[in-house]
Amino acid sequence: MPLSVKLNESLKVIEDKLGYVPKPKAGLILGSGLGYLADSFNDRVAISYDDIPHFLSSTAIGHAGQLVFGKFQGVDVVAMQGRFHAYEGYDVPDTVYPVYFMKSLGVEGLVLTNAAGGINLEVQPGDLIVIDDIINMAFRNPLIGPNDDTVGPRFPDMSSVLDEDWFKRVETREKDKGKTLKTGVYVFCLGPNYETPAEIRAFRSLGGDLVGMSTVPEIIAARHCGLKIFGVSCVTNMAAGVLDQKLTHQEVMDTANRVKQKFESLVRIIVEEL
Repeated sequence: MPLSVKLNESLKVIEDKLGYVPKPKAGLILGSGLGYLADSFNDRVAISYDDIPHFLSSTAIGHAGQLVFGKFQGVDVVAMQGRFHAYEGYDVPDTVYPVYFMKSLGVEGLVLTNAAGGINLEVQPGDLIVIDDIINMAFRNPLIGPNDDTVGPRFPDMSSVLDEDWFKRVETREKDKGKTLKTGVYVFCLGPNYETPAEIRAFRSLGGDLVGMSTVPEIIAARHCGLKIFGVSCVTNMAAGVLDQKLTHQEVMDTANRVKQKFESLVRIIVEEL
């Protein structure tokens, strides 16, 4: 089925449920333990993924599985409370369908968030790191297959995965508050197992700062369809072998909960500066 037909079917359901066609300026994808941000939207309306044609079901822990419309910092927004992952058994092209749907609604900028493991020895749990480049170690690409030239080019340029002008505006706001924005390279692994110490040493030698099981397919899709991108990783734990400890999803959730205020403050600025 052509992408345009799928998008129209999804939009029809959204319009029927809302009673109008939403026109969000910003889109947000909220990762593990970070979905609470959408609960603070004004005029908030949430629609389950299960009710939207061509959306998948979110099965990951800490992902509510709903699309939320509303206003955030006075900006019309749409947010995914939970994303889709290849490790859930889905084809990668299907996991990024919401990115194209957001674009079809008129979204200009996409804010991507995730919980990540720290590879760089200079980061620590609780840090918020802006993603300024990526390494795709899952070797899965959402653009494999026929290309729709009306959506984006066959061979999209990936020389920049962060909108520099957007970043500079946010960076200036943070400096005015006496804060420094850290940036880093995000390594995408397929999962669902955590990485081994040997893998983390290899990723560090390649220049990786963060590691996780999401976000990169969405970045590729966003670049493909011309969305501005601003990615933020919440370092919820140090990656395997960095510390003498076992990795658990509970640690991920606990750390994300601990940095709620800091995370929300940064995302508010990001949305305001779009």
